[in-house]
Amino acid sequence: MAYIPPHKRQSKDVIRASPIPETLQPQFQGNLNLRASTSNKNKSGKIVYADHAIYKWFALGLDVDGQFPPYIHLEPISFEYIERKHGEKPLVLVNSIITEEDCKLERNCSKSPWEIIAENVHQELVSSFEILRKEIDDQGSEKVKPALVARLGKILFRGNPYMRLQSVNKIQVEETILRQLNRSLSTNIPSSYMESIIDGVVPTIGVDFEEEKDVYIVKLSDNTRPDAPVLCKCIVLENKKLCLYKVELNQVRHLVIDVSCLDKNLDLRLMLCSRRILTALTDYEMNSLRDLINSAVVDSDIKGGLRWPLRKASSCGRYSVIGVWHTITKAYRSSSFRLKTRDGDGYNFMTGTGETTREISLKLNRIVSEIQEPGSESDSISKMLEDSLRLIGDKLLC
Repeated sequence: MAYIPPHKRQSKDVIRASPIPETLQPQFQGNLNLRASTSNKNKSGKIVYADHAIYKWFALGLDVDGQFPPYIHLEPISFEYIERKHGEKPLVLVNSIITEEDCKLERNCSKSPWEIIAENVHQELVSSFEILRKEIDDQGSEKVKPALVARLGKILFRGNPYMRLQSVNKIQVEETILRQLNRSLSTNIPSSYMESIIDGVVPTIGVDFEEEKDVYIVKLSDNTRPDAPVLCKCIVLENKKLCLYKVELNQVRHLVIDVSCLDKNLDLRLMLCSRRILTALTDYEMNSLRDLINSAVVDSDIKGGLRWPLRKASSCGRYSVIGVWHTITKAYRSSSFRLKTRDGDGYNFMTGTGETTREISLKLNRIVSEIQEPGSESDSISKMLEDSLRLIGDKLLC
């Protein structure tokens, strides 16, 4: 099957053109259910979870009884990699309402959903960060960078050996059934939405343009660290050769909160993660990495933009290329957060598949700084988190 970039799949795009107004859930406090999923799941070369990781999911916009409204149903969506790996299309939650009146609910709740979410997750955020802080102190010469990131996308529900999608009622959605399915977040968004954010939202939220980066990321397997792929970040010089400027390990997730926003076109992920920058590499390790990077050929006609001559995609029997990404990012910064848009084109050497993505994320830097301060107030952190979630919900989630 020929690869079709996501941005060309217009007829099957589940993100609707017309945004739906947010509807608050009555009695939201009583209906909010933040249950932990098993940590360490999917601990592979692509996604790495910390030993203490917490992963939770819940839906925002349930009815007064804490159930999915009748206008919410599940639909299959084309996603080549998942279809090839699992043999079936994943499901997404879709809002089928036609007018604003169809989804209006009585607003009996005295608190906004963003305030209640912040109250329910900030303590786990603080406790997860405390564990991460101890790990940072134990790293010695290696630099570990923590980050609290909000990502936008669509939550995909996948079957598993215990719950196949064929057995799922797609019309009458049940929370207990969805919790038994595997989940992931597709962060690819339409170009029209990206344009509306850059042209319409960015000028109104108090951010300044910071920088634009054109970067190639080479993902390597390291046989001395089988669970921690190495990321080599490079820029292209005038002679079309790559210049290696940063080496780090794959991102580690410590806390993941996924929110299905039933009255929005996009869903939300709040994630505490860390990256370990390798600053104490030996001369042998650096020379091996540079030899591998220097042998790459820049080729804009192929996925990921890089290729290697025969038998040159590995070095000294230790490092091997498992994936490449060509990304163009634009960053906008305020005193509280950093908004980043990213256009990416990648290729996975392990699966033989390519991918084109268009993403928006926010790094909530002020909250991380506040948590790191000795004696920081819990209420202050919760308020910052609430303000950030409200900004995301009101301005970025269509």
